[in-house]
Amino acid sequence: MEEVRRRDREGTRQRILEAARRLFAELGYDQVTMRLIAAEADANIALINRYFGAKRELFAEVLAMQGRFPGVLEGPQEELPRRLAEYVADRLLSDRGSPVMAALSRSSATPEIQGIIKDRVSSAIMEPLAGRLGGEDARLRASIATALITGSGTLRQLFGQDALEAPAREVVVERLARVFEVCLAP
Repeated sequence: MEEVRRRDREGTRQRILEAARRLFAELGYDQVTMRLIAAEADANIALINRYFGAKRELFAEVLAMQGRFPGVLEGPQEELPRRLAEYVADRLLSDRGSPVMAALSRSSATPEIQGIIKDRVSSAIMEPLAGRLGGEDARLRASIATALITGSGTLRQLFGQDALEAPAREVVVERLARVFEVCLAP
């Protein structure tokens, strides 16, 4: 019986997270209510409070669902600009945008969660990148690269698949790789 209860709890928790992710991406933080999430997840609102606490904590958990750069920072240092360029190009050219980037874009003006967003971008992108770069101005170079990465998400949100009118992915990757080479160089 305990196993069934734990599985149900995890299933309910996952439904709540998925519903919150969809709603935050579609509507932004301010427009989403706990009742709306509960209805979308087919869950009791009390369970949302029990599993996540306030809406702010649930939003933080949704952001945490998006991992760090899986595989982008690993590998030879000299190939890092190209890996970052491929990562950005794939997101720009994707037939579906990132729900987490959409949630960030639609919610970033909300003072209540600006600290959460700042911490997430810093811990998921900027700090690992600065650590990988090393050197005196590593933080500055990582900040510029982070601006390119997050700005590409905003562009994708605004224009969808039509964000770029490039003839091929490789053209986009080559141009972005040159930009990342310049901003990452010591």
